[in-house]
Amino acid sequence: MADAEVRPDFIREDLPTGFGVVEQPLGFRERVFALGWVRKGLLLVAMALVWEGYARWLDNSLLFPTFVETAAAFVGSLRSAELIGATLRSVEMLLKGYAAGLALAAVATAFATATRVGADLLDTLTSMFNPLPSIALLPLAMVWFGLGDGSIIFVLIHAVLWSVALNTHAGFRSVSPTWRMVGQNYGLSRIAYVTRILIPGALPSILTGLKIGWAFAWRTLIAAELVFGVSSSGGGLGWFIFQNKNLLDIPNVFAGLLMVIVFGLLVDNFVFRALEQRTVRRWGMQS
Repeated sequence: MADAEVRPDFIREDLPTGFGVVEQPLGFRERVFALGWVRKGLLLVAMALVWEGYARWLDNSLLFPTFVETAAAFVGSLRSAELIGATLRSVEMLLKGYAAGLALAAVATAFATATRVGADLLDTLTSMFNPLPSIALLPLAMVWFGLGDGSIIFVLIHAVLWSVALNTHAGFRSVSPTWRMVGQNYGLSRIAYVTRILIPGALPSILTGLKIGWAFAWRTLIAAELVFGVSSSGGGLGWFIFQNKNLLDIPNVFAGLLMVIVFGLLVDNFVFRALEQRTVRRWGMQS
């Protein structure tokens, strides 16, 4: 058999000097617009300008005050501490109802995760009560618990319970089977299995449920104070808006609505977004 032909050596010429990836630093405009808070701030400024322009065109402060008038009323109510007191009262009620709703949601989710009967019960109750507006239960709550805080806390629990329990249970069911088998192979206890496997795996769904529950509770609270007024120990933001509407002080009505919006933005950006950044986004579970 003839010897195999030997292939000639191949000499590769050197690449030209300076060849490589071309990098160009971002300009000032690109660096600025890469910041999310800058883009959102510009959008808020644009909406304020549209508000001001429409109100000046309408020229009727009784129907639609300008942004400048609303801002002046907002600052004046802050200086008089009237708006701050109403906000603190609403936040106090919100935290009570939200905490109680989260506690009951944790119990319902634990029961649904542990047994098939519990899962069927949670699915049935969620289908029944989740579509029911919480504010519709307030007349019954006032009959059962009177005109004090109990009736408002009851409807806040209803607003929080079902959305949080449903999202948490759905998150537990969507945890990867691989994660489940890892926890079982390590011989984790029941509590360790939940805290180290189920909760981290279901955290995106849990956070979604917390945000939905918070939004439902905040809207329900303001609506309850608007419709049924003051409770036994003081009025909140809804009562502040209702009172100023009766006095035809429309700039202060808009100032109260503005505080509702501002508080919602603060909670979303400095509480839930910070929590997402430190957990699910840091772990690569969300983009």
